[in-house]
Amino acid sequence: MQIQPYLFFNGRCEEAVEFYKKALGAKVEMLMRFKESPDPGMCPDGPVAGDKIMHACMRIGDTAVMASDGMNTGTLDFKGFSLSVTAADQAEAERLFAAVGEGGQVQMALGKTFFSPAFGMVADRFGVSWMVIVQPKE
Repeated sequence: MQIQPYLFFNGRCEEAVEFYKKALGAKVEMLMRFKESPDPGMCPDGPVAGDKIMHACMRIGDTAVMASDGMNTGTLDFKGFSLSVTAADQAEAERLFAAVGEGGQVQMALGKTFFSPAFGMVADRFGVSWMVIVQPKE
């Protein structure tokens, strides 16, 4: 069994995909725009149309992260969860934290904790909360 996050960017999905490609090295495995749907009923008139992304799948490391423009309401509201990324070492943690946090907001500065040599929390420019962690050496 796998659990994969599915994020709705309400009209900013293409921007988010490009951001995650740059910040996290995301690889786009699949991307379908509403206008490409074989079912015309899936592309209603109104705010969701044409070039907006109906479904995308990105591979970030070993994880598939799915995304969509959803109903393109323009309102982003990512609450109640964080995505966690494990860095190989302190240098990678610093790079990832800075990259994903570009244009976002630090929630907890990256630093040493009792459970990790480097841990921090940051909300990216879309409001998605990320935890960056280096696993302690045993």
